Amino acid sequence: MEPPASPNLDIIRRERIVVVGFGSQGSAQAQNLRDSGLDVRIALYEGSPSRARAEAAGFTVMPTEKAAAWASLVMVTLPDGPMPTVYAEQIAPHLAPGSAVAFSHGFNLVYGRITPAEGLDVVVVSPKGAGPGVRAEYEAGRGVPALVGVERDATGQAEARAWGYAWGLGCARAGIFTTTAREETVSDLFGEQAVLCGGVPELLKTAFEVLTARGVPAHAAYFECIHELKIITDLIAQRGLEGMRELISDTAEWGGYQIGPRVVGPEARAAMERTLDEIEDGSFAERWIAESESGGANLRRLRQEEAEHPAVRAGQDVRRMMSGQ
Repeated sequence: MEPPASPNLDIIRRERIVVVGFGSQGSAQAQNLRDSGLDVRIALYEGSPSRARAEAAGFTVMPTEKAAAWASLVMVTLPDGPMPTVYAEQIAPHLAPGSAVAFSHGFNLVYGRITPAEGLDVVVVSPKGAGPGVRAEYEAGRGVPALVGVERDATGQAEARAWGYAWGLGCARAGIFTTTAREETVSDLFGEQAVLCGGVPELLKTAFEVLTARGVPAHAAYFECIHELKIITDLIAQRGLEGMRELISDTAEWGGYQIGPRVVGPEARAAMERTLDEIEDGSFAERWIAESESGGANLRRLRQEEAEHPAVRAGQDVRRMMSGQ
């Protein structure tokens, strides 16, 4: 899908938009869309604890079934686990033909857990940032980039709807790039597991453990291996890898060139390849779906183990010290 030379914003301005869920991502998207002048309501289940927050933010809140019937475009921002059940029971039966259903993450589309009915436009609009960042960048007059894809164009207007929605989020200020649900899902899961949420935390904890095992005080190990990571990631985000290296010391640059490939060497590359294989063939999705549907006992155990890691306690002490508490 090539980007439109000039997105037809008249279409998105006519939409009756429902955002299902008012968590981190849903609340940010809804507020940005509203502040862009679009007609937005929030869908929540009866008794949702998010209702008070959504109403305090000035939104009309509707039961999910009624919201789906009212909407011409539904964005589903629920967690991947419960999303298929909510979609099947509370959204799908009430969507009018010609409506659009949108997702910010293609997981359930790619792995066959949600199959929207024929006659619906199906799109992916994935802002590349956590909810608070999506909102903060919009409020600052900027935006986060977005990936946009059309999975089904039943009306001939799916592309305009998807690009218009991304425009409403403020993403056109930063850049909108074309994707597919599978491309977005595979790359997103891989980035999370191999780097952002898996690889980096393990690297940080292991470095902390190596230093403290050699007698380095926990607070010093935390500063050197974890706290200062933000300095480097900010430089990379602002200036790229080459710009980061221009601003660090020659000693740090030389050491990085020498030791980085030793730490992240052939074994790590092979592990990344296996990770990507498991995402592409669906075996990771099978494991996660089984965990989610069984109640998440292993996830709770892992959370508890992480909370007890010495690096977590050291970080809490450092942050209290820095805040003056």
